[in-house]
Amino acid sequence: MERSKKVALGLGATALALGAGFSVTGMAAATTTTPTPTRTSSSPFSAPGDGPRFDGGGHGHGHGRGHGAVKADSAALAAKLGVDQAKVEDALRAFREANRPPGRSADGTKPDKAAREAALAASLAKSLGIDEAKVKAALEELRTQAQTDRAAALKGRLDQAVKDGTLTQAEADAVTKAVEKGVIGGR
Repeated sequence: MERSKKVALGLGATALALGAGFSVTGMAAATTTTPTPTRTSSSPFSAPGDGPRFDGGGHGHGHGRGHGAVKADSAALAAKLGVDQAKVEDALRAFREANRPPGRSADGTKPDKAAREAALAASLAKSLGIDEAKVKAALEELRTQAQTDRAAALKGRLDQAVKDGTLTQAEADAVTKAVEKGVIGGR
């Protein structure tokens, strides 16, 4: 047989073997079900200081909360302040655009959270024509409620894990303490 025919037959056989291998792998993957974890809005991995993220949060791609959660947060803030939700969303958008970080900090430091929150309250108060103290109080109330909701959800999930035998009570208590102290779930 000529050399070119041998090469062609060899390549054909290789392609056939690869195709068969991929088919078997594809079928195995199609029949194997692996449960995928789902992200909930009451993640136990949120730091105690976290609340609704009105300022955009500075998250990278694929992290943080979706636009639906921010809209819900803006609706709750609008209700607390007694203003139209669209006005709150516009004011939040303006704040985010004006305070967008240029990129990652070269030295790895994070912006001062308290200063950013104070700037957010001042900006919203000015944009909405509302007293700054009222805006700060509304933001704090919403943050406290979010923390309470997350703690209750975590407790329920940990209690169920203890009941199912997945965790011991001591392990569940350790997780709760680590979340409260910001050891896990921090940003």
